[in-house]
Amino acid sequence: MKIFLDTANRELIKRFVPTGLIDGITTNPSHLSKEGDNPKQVLQDICNMVKGPVSIEVVEKEPDAVLAQAREIAKFAKNVVVKIPFAEQYLPVIKTLVAEGVKINVTLIFTPLQALMVAKLGVEMISPFVGRWDDIGVDGVELLEEVITVKDLYDFSSQILAASIRTLIQWQKITQTGVDIATLPPAVFEQAMKHPLTLRGIEMFDADWKKVGKKGIFD
Repeated sequence: MKIFLDTANRELIKRFVPTGLIDGITTNPSHLSKEGDNPKQVLQDICNMVKGPVSIEVVEKEPDAVLAQAREIAKFAKNVVVKIPFAEQYLPVIKTLVAEGVKINVTLIFTPLQALMVAKLGVEMISPFVGRWDDIGVDGVELLEEVITVKDLYDFSSQILAASIRTLIQWQKITQTGVDIATLPPAVFEQAMKHPLTLRGIEMFDADWKKVGKKGIFD
């Protein structure tokens, strides 16, 4: 499973990329609005910081404007994937862009049928929103499993990207689904690297080694 960070915070990206675990970045207008810098500069920095895909979302609403903006975003950097929300009026736009070789991440997917439709168009990524289903009392992981089943049954090439992950427990459940990608808030990624029993074990080993009275193993 590939791991993406869901953020536009350059300091956090800079911190976690050296782990070797970050395969890409997903951004959205909400992320960019929090950075207090020119969005173009923020996105340029991010594209230069990671080798993998960087999803950049359109902000236009009318289909013709979405098409023009998507083409502009696609030229921004070699590793850009254009994010477009699922909507009937955008399906012809997505079809045109895929035919032009533009990599598309269709976001705000909430049903297996929505996923089926954009998979048939040959998009690069499909993003079911796990956490937003959970927010209204519906099992978002179950939705994800249904989307993956549809992909596998019909051998679609699109990658399934689990989005809107809120908690560590959600991520743990998602790892059992066979999803292609999970995009994580930095806080969830950081939490996964820490465990009280791991820290306690390190402290115990350190305390025991001090009893030996040596600095190194071969001293």
